[in-house]
Amino acid sequence: MVMELIIVLVAIIAAIILYKVLKTLKNMVVNTAIGIVILLVAKFVLGINIAFTWVTILVCALAGAVGALLLVLLAYLGITF
Repeated sequence: MVMELIIVLVAIIAAIILYKVLKTLKNMVVNTAIGIVILLVAKFVLGINIAFTWVTILVCALAGAVGALLLVLLAYLGITF
């Protein structure tokens, strides 16, 4: 009886952790997509040469649109890339 309760509790804890990880992962994918769209618009419409490296993708994943706009601003000012 005790073993079954422990298994149920472990399963509930695992389900909660999995839910939180997937929720965070979904937000990061959405942030990355929005950031890349902003970078592509800046590259093709504004003519700003922005390199798509793992650092730019990571900034877009973590900061979303704000990070992408910051990268565009830095590239426009000639500070990076």
